[in-house]
Amino acid sequence: MREAPIRKLVLQARRSLGGFVRHGTTTLEAKSGYGLDEAGERKTLRAIRALNGKPLDLEPTYLGAHVVPPEWRGREDGYIDWVCSYLMPKLRRRNLARFADVYCDEGAFTVAQARRYLEAARALGFELKIHAGQFSPSGAVALAAELGAASADHLDYVSDDDIRALVASGTMATLLPGAVFHLGLQHYAPARRMIDAGVAVALATDFNPGTSPTYSMQMILSLACAQMRMTPAEALAAATINGAHAIRSAAHCGSLEAGKNADLVLFNVPDYREIPYHFGVNLVAMTIKRGRVLYREGDVEWPED
Repeated sequence: MREAPIRKLVLQARRSLGGFVRHGTTTLEAKSGYGLDEAGERKTLRAIRALNGKPLDLEPTYLGAHVVPPEWRGREDGYIDWVCSYLMPKLRRRNLARFADVYCDEGAFTVAQARRYLEAARALGFELKIHAGQFSPSGAVALAAELGAASADHLDYVSDDDIRALVASGTMATLLPGAVFHLGLQHYAPARRMIDAGVAVALATDFNPGTSPTYSMQMILSLACAQMRMTPAEALAAATINGAHAIRSAAHCGSLEAGKNADLVLFNVPDYREIPYHFGVNLVAMTIKRGRVLYREGDVEWPED
């Protein structure tokens, strides 16, 4: 990632966007976090900006606290200080990201470090996100709720106190069952318990090369229903309007309403409940973005800009 020129990143990301279009996605959150130095993070966010609206809407997130870069190992606090005092302000001045995200879990950053990072981001005007509870109940969920994060992502491990905090906050619980499936793990997020308690739940692919290399939200719906005991209606709402709320974009996408973008997906099914039923199958017949057809079943070429 650090060595790749921006043109290569754009071409690679464009191929991935084509996969998302064919599987029915019209809006994405796109994160940095794989460069983890100034040049790598700026290059990634510039690539996201270059692709925004061509043709999908991309919401850019600076994941500057993803893992500790190799040159900073053993100096984690110093890395957070550098990010907060130097790099994050530069990215904000250049308007390269809307959200700032931190990975708070075993092997990543502590709750105290995540707090410093998120408070600095909020002071600069970023909206907040946090990776929380993927491998352990670290206290990151409560931090997300306290700071008013747009979403807390993963949440495979949550306590009753975490659930109560989410219910009392405006923070979305974005569940990522694709990562659990791909890593061969057994502990899925307790979606049924959260929904029954009143937590607002969203779903996402968590598309990334390490833990969830899938374009298919249809597969995510299948996992949500089969492994997390969500109903098909709950899963569809979590993947559409709740997902839009998780990126603070529900005013213009996520549902079919007057005044919103004409973003639609047509499926080859007689009943919406068959979308999660047919796991691992792409049922998309047509993907429409802002009223423009981007994909029809049988298309092989990416539409012209």
